[in-house]
Amino acid sequence: MDDADVRPGAEDVDGAQLDRDDRAALRRVAGLSTETTDVTEVEYRQVRLERVVLVGVWTAGTVDEAERSLAELAALAETAGAMVLDGVIQRRDRPDPATYLGSGKARELRDLVRAAGADTVVCDGELSPAQLVRLEQVVDAKVVDRTALILDVFAQHATSREGKAQVALAQMQYMLPRLRGWGQSLSRQMGGGGGGGGGMATRGPGETKIETDRRRINEKMARLRREIAEMRTGRELKRQERRRSSIPSVAIAGYTNAGKSSLLNRLTGAGVLVQNALFATLDPTVRRATTPAGRAYTVTDTVGFVRHLPHHLVEAFRSTLEEVAEADLLLHVVDGSHPAPLEQLAAVRAVIRDVDAGDVPELVVVNKADAATPAALAALAEAEPRHIVVSARTGQGIDALREAVGAALPHPEVQVDVLIPYTAGGLVARIHADGEVLAEEHTADGTVLRARVAADLAADLDGYART
Repeated sequence: MDDADVRPGAEDVDGAQLDRDDRAALRRVAGLSTETTDVTEVEYRQVRLERVVLVGVWTAGTVDEAERSLAELAALAETAGAMVLDGVIQRRDRPDPATYLGSGKARELRDLVRAAGADTVVCDGELSPAQLVRLEQVVDAKVVDRTALILDVFAQHATSREGKAQVALAQMQYMLPRLRGWGQSLSRQMGGGGGGGGGMATRGPGETKIETDRRRINEKMARLRREIAEMRTGRELKRQERRRSSIPSVAIAGYTNAGKSSLLNRLTGAGVLVQNALFATLDPTVRRATTPAGRAYTVTDTVGFVRHLPHHLVEAFRSTLEEVAEADLLLHVVDGSHPAPLEQLAAVRAVIRDVDAGDVPELVVVNKADAATPAALAALAEAEPRHIVVSARTGQGIDALREAVGAALPHPEVQVDVLIPYTAGGLVARIHADGEVLAEEHTADGTVLRARVAADLAADLDGYART
């Protein structure tokens, strides 16, 4: 095939256009295997870990984007405790409605799974119940889709009662349409019949085992929703208390593993768990911090996001993600050393819109500056003019970030000019903690302050106004 047969710009989209078979072939993605080479660990890890092959259908974008997506799937699988043996992608206009890959390529995948000694196939997408069943039949191995894998990672990392309830609810929402029986076990009727041998409450047509399971799952989902709603009420009361105290709030959001918890520790000294793992933080952490001018505010570390975050999970975690919607300022953390930080920014913003937090003022924080290239930082600066470059690991840029947060927080609405006697020093401390001090002078009669404060504090200061 000569150059005239290649349409212009094809290399930017799909590589060289050779022929149909080559385009549809399974393309191996290098560098995904996490199989151990230490023979002393082999026997233990084979018992403990699932051995998986990853497979993705590449429907749009460049080959680099498809390979990055599969590399992210490999990181998710490893976080879940699996051993990644191999990974392949296939170029298709859309996934096959029956077997995801197409019957021929599914049989090739079966041969690859057998050759690698894998027991599980992980698909980079959400499969329908029919696709899961049919692909399992063809490859003769367990098939897991991206949604189930993310839910499994969340289930392993949830520690609080609310986090566990949210994950359990999302798992049941995912599981309910995918219930299926093996042989006759789930389709056998539970009822007796008109005859006398069934005992009380067993006569009549009864319900099948699968119907019983669905009913029980629906009942448990309803109970979990009630529990989450009760816990949501408790968190809302805490937010109202902070609002009454006129303490502004800052929420940290971003892609998973972007360094949000490290940044929280830098800003507040919180000592929150930091791990180089996806979704290490699921439960929101609220800590107190102060601006360089001494004004107090709260910082909330939220759950990390990822591309194609399951809808069930967003809905289940909606009450937790309301911390973002209620914030006065959003610090959107992005990993400056990642190959595609703009894709991460777009994925996070899509979830932020889903939880009705799109109107919260946003400051982009480019983290891991010590590992990022100058070219990557320049590209981010061009795409996101309102940004701060930091390194939570080394402390680079943290002072500039504190200044930027102080400037971006909403200012108290009432300006006061007061003389407070030294016997009422508690009011001075409140002004420094909850207000914005514009000028301060110590005199023989007390402390002279010009400041901006909230309306409730201004009412307490009425008796000290200077004439």
